[in-house]
Amino acid sequence: MGNKISAKQSQQGRLNALNRFKAAIPKAQLLRDLSMKTFDVQSIHLNTKKEQAFNYLADPAHLPQWTHAFASADDRQAVLRTASGEVSIGLAVHAAAEQGTIDWLMTFPDGSVGVASSRVVPLTADSCAYVFVLTPPPVPLELLEGALAAQSQILAQELQTLKTLLEQAA
Repeated sequence: MGNKISAKQSQQGRLNALNRFKAAIPKAQLLRDLSMKTFDVQSIHLNTKKEQAFNYLADPAHLPQWTHAFASADDRQAVLRTASGEVSIGLAVHAAAEQGTIDWLMTFPDGSVGVASSRVVPLTADSCAYVFVLTPPPVPLELLEGALAAQSQILAQELQTLKTLLEQAA
């Protein structure tokens, strides 16, 4: 019988080793070294012309129609819905029709900046693909775990809403 280790002891040993490892490495380096996923790319096929999709997406006033987080938005500011209530943020939209790129820079009350990047790619005369690069929110590292995964699930739902809105209008 000798040296049998229970599953609980094995798990505790792994946790102790991980805690020693974490203590020896700065948090930013730990994030890189553990290869934590720091972005998610999602896309959706839209049965609408690239120009129609681009014009809709580049207008920040449409954000509340297809996203969960935006209560209102214009080309300078937005109101976000959060678990703690609504918060006003600065919003800058950088859109380039020729390239099909639409980027949103969101400045939060504490001065941190979040970026959302996307692109509309023509497929045929009457269809396009919309590609969205999701990056983690600008929150302290200890709050980051799970945030990107939760946002990824929400984004998938939002892209379906976007598809419905654009294809009904086409």
